[in-house]
Amino acid sequence: MSEMSISQAVTNVVKDFRQTVPDCVAAGIVDMSTGMLLAVDTVDSHPSEVLDLLAAATFDMFQGRNVVMIEEIFNKRRGIERTGHYFREILVNSENLVHLFMRGTATDDMVAVVVCRRSVNIGMLFAQARLVMRSLDTSFGG
Repeated sequence: MSEMSISQAVTNVVKDFRQTVPDCVAAGIVDMSTGMLLAVDTVDSHPSEVLDLLAAATFDMFQGRNVVMIEEIFNKRRGIERTGHYFREILVNSENLVHLFMRGTATDDMVAVVVCRRSVNIGMLFAQARLVMRSLDTSFGG
């Protein structure tokens, strides 16, 4: 896949999250290999510092030192020799919002961040977000 088509695929998926996932107020894709936010679509504007911190926090949640150690311990105890990551989805409830972080299946390097109002039906959030995530995975050969 060319750089332009990767960029376009990521941009399209972020827009699809915002349009498809109920009560979605923001969506983005974080590249775990660089820790950078590749694309974002929100109902409000946010300072770049906040978006940079979101990308850094996403990286820490999925690939921080302690998380990687937990993954290694889980794999060792289960006798699994895994090259990928163990944690795939993380749901965080804040005071007013629900944040869903989803790692792609085609590449461990892509994590989607979907932010919804607290009123969202969690089942619909997961169902719709997973559908959109599959389109990103398909773009990367998954």
